[in-house]
Amino acid sequence: MTTKDKIEELLYQNADDFKMAKVLKEDIHSYFKTLDESFATSGGKDFLFKHTRKIDAILKLIYKIALRGMFKEYMPLKNSLPLTMTALGSYGREQLCVYSDIDLLIIYKDIPGYNIKEMIEKILYLIWDSGLKLGHRVHHIDELLDVSRTDITIKTALLESRFLDGSRFLWTEAQNRLDDIRYDQPKLYIEAKFLEREKMHKKFPLGMEPNLKEGEGGFRDANLVYWIGKIKYNINRIADLPEHIIGDIDYKEFRISLEFLFRVRSALHLVAGKKEDKLRLDLIPEVAGFLGYSASRSEHMKFAKKVLTSLRVVQLYSSIWIDTLSCEYDIKIEESKSNILSVLEHKEAKTLQSIIKRLNSEANKEYEASPALLHQLVQSEKPTKITESYYPQVRAIFQQKYSHSVLMTLSRAHLLGYTIPVIANVVNLPQFDGYHRFSVHAHLLECMYALEHIEDKFIKKLYDELTTKERELLKIVTFLHDAGKGRKRDHSRVGATLFRLYAGQLKLEKEMTDIGITLILYHTLMSDTAQREDLYNEKTIFKFAAHFKNKKMLDMIYILTYADMCGVDNNIYTTFRARLLHTLYTQSLQTLEHGEMLSETAKRIKKEESLKRSEKFLSLAKSKQKKILSIPSNLMFMRYRPEQIIAIANDASTMTNYTYSIHSENFLTIELIREGTVNLGYLLAKLSRLNLVNMDICKLFDDLKYFKIDFAETIDEHEKPLIEAYIAQAFEADKTFTMPTPYIKQKDIMIECEHSKDYAKMSLKTENQKGLLAYLITRFDTLGIDIVSAKIHTQKNRVQDLFLIEKNGNFCMNKDKIIESMGVEE
Repeated sequence: MTTKDKIEELLYQNADDFKMAKVLKEDIHSYFKTLDESFATSGGKDFLFKHTRKIDAILKLIYKIALRGMFKEYMPLKNSLPLTMTALGSYGREQLCVYSDIDLLIIYKDIPGYNIKEMIEKILYLIWDSGLKLGHRVHHIDELLDVSRTDITIKTALLESRFLDGSRFLWTEAQNRLDDIRYDQPKLYIEAKFLEREKMHKKFPLGMEPNLKEGEGGFRDANLVYWIGKIKYNINRIADLPEHIIGDIDYKEFRISLEFLFRVRSALHLVAGKKEDKLRLDLIPEVAGFLGYSASRSEHMKFAKKVLTSLRVVQLYSSIWIDTLSCEYDIKIEESKSNILSVLEHKEAKTLQSIIKRLNSEANKEYEASPALLHQLVQSEKPTKITESYYPQVRAIFQQKYSHSVLMTLSRAHLLGYTIPVIANVVNLPQFDGYHRFSVHAHLLECMYALEHIEDKFIKKLYDELTTKERELLKIVTFLHDAGKGRKRDHSRVGATLFRLYAGQLKLEKEMTDIGITLILYHTLMSDTAQREDLYNEKTIFKFAAHFKNKKMLDMIYILTYADMCGVDNNIYTTFRARLLHTLYTQSLQTLEHGEMLSETAKRIKKEESLKRSEKFLSLAKSKQKKILSIPSNLMFMRYRPEQIIAIANDASTMTNYTYSIHSENFLTIELIREGTVNLGYLLAKLSRLNLVNMDICKLFDDLKYFKIDFAETIDEHEKPLIEAYIAQAFEADKTFTMPTPYIKQKDIMIECEHSKDYAKMSLKTENQKGLLAYLITRFDTLGIDIVSAKIHTQKNRVQDLFLIEKNGNFCMNKDKIIESMGVEE
């Protein structure tokens, strides 16, 4: 027996509403169990249409139940009852996704004798009891125009309304009111929609986890074409727009992409088991599986690339059509401050080559291409493959002040891979590393933007000192450094090979080509070294610097690293990382100046000589000068500037027991000098809620020690007293703090006794665990191990801790026993 037959039987038996709602609820539950199978046999829009029709059928049954329940055998004809149910939103467009809200509008007239409000209440309770997720509005027909003026969302919903059940006479009257709404203040409505779209695009940029509904190229972009078309032409679908607005070829590409995105969103709902519009990385394997992709990384990449490509197609054509539809209203969005570049009027604008030439000529200032110019690019005459005649203009792109504007315009017109074939394979190529926010080509565009808008003053000075040819080379390298991604081989090596071939096509000089190859081959080296290695180890510095022959190349890899990090996301190039990179740069610069490996003693001697030339140092008493020069810690001389060493020595000379300072501008730093014993493990344990990123311990004179502890976070001013109390407690012998013992595998820890003359190195690579460093410091104190420096690096929930330990006693001879005593497990 069908659900409809069951309801008829219950109506005949005068069953109560709860029993009938229960039948409907069971039917809905059974229906949702069949959706996976139904999805496999339906297309994108077809699946949504079938789902919409199913919900229509349920709501019509509910209307019938309510009508019979209210009037029994005196049930009036539908058309005589002044009540109409209409579908709104995606439900009204017959594009209802499986877990989306069912937007319902009930229109009525309050005529005595019909108990309309009680009827409406009965309908709503039946819907809720049946388990449907409802979003509803109830309005008297005379309210519709006034209500539409209160909120553009309401007006939009009313424009999409579709008759469901009830009085067709009232619906005909309602349609006349809807026409009034359609013609009411169109410019204000479209302007508000433009602002709404701009805010959503800023909130949901087209990244590796796109929002399929609100983000760039999402359904809201396509919907806006429909909404404006509805106002101007009263269309029922985008395809009904006039031919002078939408051409067949453009619409076909748009429709194919939109159809695919419909399927993706439906699969996303089915996989998530709820309303979900963000295509998260962790959901991609299952969603791809729903669409027939196999369970391999390459297939997942293929799927994600198609999603990104489809979103960009929808974004391109939506922007073109929206611009055409709204041009008569001359809408200006105040928030958009970019210089808009309009179409070319002369005859030469027919070819792509001539348009690129125009784009280059305008790139002495930043600009954004108008949708009309993008359409001109799409329709421009061009050969099947780019020819040699294009290369001079392509090279000229990288000679402009704002190359990013040209490249972004080509990207928005889907001509970037065509114009620069060497990156064709990485256009819309996804990056599943959890680190990059954007696809490969979008990341390259972000890098180019960062290069042209350098905020770090020191790096900006280095960039400005480059010659015109060197800047051109650096721009080409910046834009091509990830061109080798998506292959099985190391992308840096593939990229270097691609660059060498492309440099020949662009006719770059051999010297510039060789530099570019080196920069691309080692473009990740500076970031990796700065964040993962000991920057005060000669071997580390020389291993890094050996790849770069001179200061100019070192400057260029520094600038490239900055642009690459900024292009990942706006929170990657932090103050702390900037300091690490600068340290590596300055250390390497010293190495390049000498041309040979320098020992720790040589570096110390150099710093001592610098100190001796300092006016501040010379103003000190001779006894104090002698004390400073007698500091046993080489790290103090390797890491700190002369003025810092003098300041630390002055603080140490005037203190009693201990002194400290707390700084929290960009990140929390605690500096501490002590005379006696400090329970450092206790202090770190108390601060374990903070992410410790770096720690220095330096032996001074008179048996004093200097500690500098850096955290990734900052603190509020009111938190300082608490930290001061922790510091004071760390000097109390009876203070202890119990921390859970972390689990460390023996293979995760390594001791290198030949690290340097004075220091052994202990490295730890294990899972990040709360209080890990506090535990280790406590164990070191118990074993009498003297830590000189500690560097903490955490990525993807893995720690890479590096400790420099002073060689004392039998430390290296007993390293196995030390590891065992620290509780390291196999």
